[in-house]
Amino acid sequence: MRFIHTADWHLGRLFHTVHLTDDQAYVLEQFVDLVADVRPDAVLIAGDVYDRGVPPTEAVELLNHVLERIVCGLGVPVVLIAGNHDSPQRLAFGADLLSRGGLHVAGPLPPQGALTVPFTDDDGPVLVQGIPYADPVDVRAALGDAALQTHEQAMQALVERARAAVPPNTRSVLVGHAFVAGAQVSDSERQLTVGGAGTVPASLFDDYDYVALGHLHRPQSAGAGAVRYAGSLLTYSFNEVTQRKSVSIVELGAPGSAQLRRAGVGVAAAAGAAPDAASGRTGAAVAAPPCAGAQARVSVEQVELRPRRRVRVVEGTLHELLERAPADAARDDYLCARLTDSGALLNAMARLQKAYPNCLHLELPRLAGADPGAPGLSDLAARSESEHFADFFELVTDQRLSPAERSTLDAVIDRLGRERRET
Repeated sequence: MRFIHTADWHLGRLFHTVHLTDDQAYVLEQFVDLVADVRPDAVLIAGDVYDRGVPPTEAVELLNHVLERIVCGLGVPVVLIAGNHDSPQRLAFGADLLSRGGLHVAGPLPPQGALTVPFTDDDGPVLVQGIPYADPVDVRAALGDAALQTHEQAMQALVERARAAVPPNTRSVLVGHAFVAGAQVSDSERQLTVGGAGTVPASLFDDYDYVALGHLHRPQSAGAGAVRYAGSLLTYSFNEVTQRKSVSIVELGAPGSAQLRRAGVGVAAAAGAAPDAASGRTGAAVAAPPCAGAQARVSVEQVELRPRRRVRVVEGTLHELLERAPADAARDDYLCARLTDSGALLNAMARLQKAYPNCLHLELPRLAGADPGAPGLSDLAARSESEHFADFFELVTDQRLSPAERSTLDAVIDRLGRERRET
């Protein structure tokens, strides 16, 4: 059985004041072409379809257009779940009706813990289960269990309920949206919680043959070869410029199979993967070992999609960058200019934008802290609101927040975060 695993489209996103809808439409056109070429049994979209709970009209229209072409035009079913950026209720509007046509949406938490969609291939049944993102407070309310206080406890309870619907010796795939402990993060991801309690262990998913995850924007395995993040659709931060954004073609073998059904390249997609001769795609097949307790082998091929504009960092003095611009064939890319000048600069951004129309951000390393041990601007930006407030409180009062005060602060920030997702 063959799936395409993707996540974190963030339709409607602003990137340093630039609306990315046209860029997202450009790359999603290639995604639809890929679906038409691969003809998978299903497309799995692991959350954060939109960038905010109330998306702009053009983002809703783009999603509608893409899903209509995949589900109705190509006849390929889609299993889609809500992420922490999505409004579950809005995303799931008409879900019962849409499921009859092949679009299966898990917005609010299903009472049984997961949306379960059955598939069948020559080797028998495969159950795809979708668990949307949910705060522990939402899981407590949905399951009526006051003991579920952490993300790990909440996810474990949902997985246990979902697994109860899977018959013995049946292959199963999970679509989820979570932060698996040990995975690598990017600064364009919204924290799931404050206080460090937002991670879940990969071992929760041991009984699944493949786990299609969303939330983290770097394509990667998470604890086991068959527990994977597809990564985001596009580069959404200047600290992601070295990441190779991709979608994943996943093949699930027969129950208990020891051989991969797809002959892979045998290496992960690193630098310089060759294009596929038949399709023109770039990428590489990754032989992913099964999770503990899994019944089938899987193979994963990471396929890169070409962005309308790359996201790059250029470095040098202001004079050097301006001199380089005429010879830079990609000067329309989205750029961060890292200026190494030691003296004062006048109208640096305005001058750069005449040479590089999409220069969006300036960095001045000399302002990042003269003391090597002092935190730089990027370090400060990576810290949570809770940590910043605690430092401010100590600076003003000469006292540290007590554990009770820190707990109250974390609860308030969590509540404000949930309200912000809806607005």
